[in-house]
Amino acid sequence: MNETASTSETEVTLLKSALRGLACKCPRCGQGKLYAGFLTLAPACEHCSLDYAFIDSGDGPAIFIIMLAGAIVVGCALVVEVKYQPPYWLHAVLWLPLILATTLLPLRAMKSLLIALQFHHKAAPGRLVDRAK
Repeated sequence: MNETASTSETEVTLLKSALRGLACKCPRCGQGKLYAGFLTLAPACEHCSLDYAFIDSGDGPAIFIIMLAGAIVVGCALVVEVKYQPPYWLHAVLWLPLILATTLLPLRAMKSLLIALQFHHKAAPGRLVDRAK
């Protein structure tokens, strides 16, 4: 019974991994910083020394953010255009800051969330199965 209690304490739940990701912390210990800059990853965790070389989030975070931001901004712009019909310069004044806010602000957290989920699920590049054996 003591063995099962100790293994369950060391296992990290999916929710805990996601919260570590959203906090931009190390996916293994949850205490070290993940980033050295705005989107530049640190080489390793300063707390548990996890090497961040395995991380490859690719374009995933940008795609999620573009889809969400596009739906929000286009929806709002269409409602304003149909209801008020403002001049084009007002559209630029309204929607350019919203585009910047909805794309840049969540990008860092989304990237670290995908990194934490990649670590949690032990994701790796796909490999072909050798069927000759």
